[in-house]
Amino acid sequence: MSNGNEVPDEPTRRAFAKYGGTVALGGLLAGCTGGGAESDGSDGGASDGNSTDDGSTDGGDSEESADDAGDGSYTASISPVGEVTFESPPETVFTRLTHHADMAFALGRSDGITAMHAPDYYDALWNQYVERLPGVSLDWSGLYSSWEPDKEKLYELDSDIHLADPAWVTQVEGWDRSDIDEIAENVSPWFGNSLSDRHQPPAEEWADGYEYYGLWEQFERVAEAFQERERYEALAEVREGLLSTIEDGLPTESERPDAVLISSGDMETVYAYTLDNPGFLTSHTRPLAPNPAFGGSVESGATVDFEQLLEADPDVILFLGGMQPGTSMAEVRSTLENDPVASEVTAVQNGRVHPQGARYQGPILNLFQLEMTAKQLYPDEFGAWPTYDEGPYPEIPQEERLFDRQRVADAINGDL
Repeated sequence: MSNGNEVPDEPTRRAFAKYGGTVALGGLLAGCTGGGAESDGSDGGASDGNSTDDGSTDGGDSEESADDAGDGSYTASISPVGEVTFESPPETVFTRLTHHADMAFALGRSDGITAMHAPDYYDALWNQYVERLPGVSLDWSGLYSSWEPDKEKLYELDSDIHLADPAWVTQVEGWDRSDIDEIAENVSPWFGNSLSDRHQPPAEEWADGYEYYGLWEQFERVAEAFQERERYEALAEVREGLLSTIEDGLPTESERPDAVLISSGDMETVYAYTLDNPGFLTSHTRPLAPNPAFGGSVESGATVDFEQLLEADPDVILFLGGMQPGTSMAEVRSTLENDPVASEVTAVQNGRVHPQGARYQGPILNLFQLEMTAKQLYPDEFGAWPTYDEGPYPEIPQEERLFDRQRVADAINGDL
């Protein structure tokens, strides 16, 4: 394909090999083979797959599905795409959402990312954390912004894999199932799952067999697609140790703080988010199990005012986007402290207004956010989170760190 305006009449050799050439593409995209967990009755019939409550993986069938096909090719599977055959590990990677971009980064493919949502914003945010990983660098600035992807641009990018959920892409204006099939045939496969974010119901055409994955369960499947099992296992071991530390130190339910997660661009309109709902958006708060101060009175993403915040009266306020370089936590705290209503909130009075990063987190951001949120919620158990106004992730003394930065850096860099 010589330019982004030419659409090949026939599948390219690369696309044909990657899908194995033995099954009609429509059948491949109809749903993942196997699986079959029971529906929870609230997701439009979509399956829960093998996802566990804390987002951990039970292994599923990903290792079996990554068997070598005998000619150098191999297969991997994920819902809603199904089983995909690759002739070689992908090097260039189209992504749409940052949980997938972070997975590619974790697997040593950061330099190969060709697109992502709001690249400059998230480049700045992720680098706040990458600063604490020795010998690791990340540069997503200037990439194609893919929130509403243009089909012809995907031809031009010519990525080896589209790490994005086709069931979500078809919700974008101008995209339908035939466009998904066309890109898969003529450029490269789709291999991603995004509706697991909060167990959103897929459109009817994707509902049959759609599975929800915990963050690290999906990461394992993505690692199989890239033939990076060793990197995945090294990072999963770090996470298991971190979760074990959290589990051992978690106080009883009656001793846990009431908490809220909010965001705002101007502190005029404030959005509230749930902390414990299913899905990978809460994979850093659900294991820590704070008491949700809003209870069930506020839906995730709803706007709230300071009167509602005072009525909930949280012990801890987690401020989403507070780690982004364009946000000053000092200004956020000052706004709350100077408001006659917000200043009465317990968290504001006690100086417990803390930054958060992003909900669409991949494995690397998840490790940092588990550590920081544990310290923000339970300073007596896990060491205090330092007062943060702006700048990179604070330099935590080595004896107070909840995971090994060097081990994470080594996995990203392939030094295993």
